[in-house]
Amino acid sequence: MQYSRFVAIGDSQTEGLGDPHPEYEFRGWADRFAHRLAAYNPDLRYANLAIRGKRTRQVLEEQLEPALALEPDLVAAPLGMNDVIGRSDLDEVRSDLDTIYRNLAKTDATVIVSTFPNVSRTIPLAARKEHRLLALNEMNREFAEIYDFVLVDLHAAPVLTDPRSWSSDRLHASPFGHERFADAAAHALGLPDADPDWSKPLPPAPEPHPVAAVIRDARWAVEFFTPWFIRKLRGVSLGDGREPKRPTLTPVVEHELH
Repeated sequence: MQYSRFVAIGDSQTEGLGDPHPEYEFRGWADRFAHRLAAYNPDLRYANLAIRGKRTRQVLEEQLEPALALEPDLVAAPLGMNDVIGRSDLDEVRSDLDTIYRNLAKTDATVIVSTFPNVSRTIPLAARKEHRLLALNEMNREFAEIYDFVLVDLHAAPVLTDPRSWSSDRLHASPFGHERFADAAAHALGLPDADPDWSKPLPPAPEPHPVAAVIRDARWAVEFFTPWFIRKLRGVSLGDGREPKRPTLTPVVEHELH
């Protein structure tokens, strides 16, 4: 199975936050996945238009047209998580997703979409958003069936409810978590070397002392939740003014991904 023009669109997970990289600041699951694809076609070219903080409407307005202009034969478009944790109207999200996916379906590209892990397992404050997450996941399942897309079911993976799959901000995957995302995409796409056990849980970790757990949660609230909440009140996004890290199709060079 070979692809020659791989384009990723979306938000921070696809940009790669939580997975440090010396050249692009962050690597991420899509970069790791591109490296795997290049093993089958060394001439593969790859673009990543994803930018942190982007909601589905912004992907529609800012990323869809540039992505289509690159004439990809493979597209990764896991979309909607920022709409879940924000205040987007989910009916509008559905409409925007349908527009994006309908336009991608008009191409000859294979399109990868996903469900999202249940972040309420790792971020207790996110529990009140769980119904929105479940609604988004159901949308993506429906659209995958309607448009015959490849669905990566991250929500069903026990490994992705383990804190070790997540970075210290608890919202973005750790390097290990990004590797599991890439494993999941490889398996869903049917790559020959894909790991069918990518979703299995890790061996149990020692339970932290209750006091240590409280201190850890308090530190997280100060370092990550409070700044995020302030940005939300101000209507500011970490993606404001940022450009994509790989705006054009370029070769997947091995040293870039290690």
